[in-house]
Amino acid sequence: MKKLLLSCALLGSTLLSFGQTDAAAKKILNEVSKKYSSYKTIQSDFSLSIQDANKKTHTTNGVMYFNKPKNQYAISLPDQEIISDGKSVWNISKDIKEVQISENENNDKTIGPNNLFNFYQKGYKYVLMPDEKIIRQGKSEMAKVIELSPEDTKTNYFKIKLRINKNNHIQDVTIFDKSSNKYIYTINTLYLGKNFGPQMFSFSKDKYKDYEIVDLR
Repeated sequence: MKKLLLSCALLGSTLLSFGQTDAAAKKILNEVSKKYSSYKTIQSDFSLSIQDANKKTHTTNGVMYFNKPKNQYAISLPDQEIISDGKSVWNISKDIKEVQISENENNDKTIGPNNLFNFYQKGYKYVLMPDEKIIRQGKSEMAKVIELSPEDTKTNYFKIKLRINKNNHIQDVTIFDKSSNKYIYTINTLYLGKNFGPQMFSFSKDKYKDYEIVDLR
């Protein structure tokens, strides 16, 4: 379960066919993309709920930090941390005291916190669905709903549901896999324009002296 937290929904494979891409949905996604593209740094508190086919749900909370000009990010979860300086990625598993180091790669097929705000920019068909009511900051409002399907038939999920609030920010992302599992990322807070020190996106061996280091680069 823990290893699913950031790979998020790479299980099973079918393609949901919507036919032609919806022009209204494309317009909304372009507006969302334009807004996020204007942000240089982002900090966000998020939750990830994993619901299996038997309707059992596991939820965890985390924090994401992004320094977009340098392609750097840091993700903190109760049992896992991921740090990228833009060139390498340190995946820190606290439960087994292991650090795996790999090269930083832009993988459009994997949807997780590191690309949660821009994964939809290419490789999908999409359609606009009826608005849905959401609760944001304790208040009720209507959100735009867009459903996406991957153009690549080899991807391991068949549908993604985006809900977009009135600020043109992503409220939540629901990923559906072939095994009837659902993965729901909810963006709880969004802080923009913060200054992050270089230590935020660098790995310090001193903090993990008793961890096994596995270098896969």
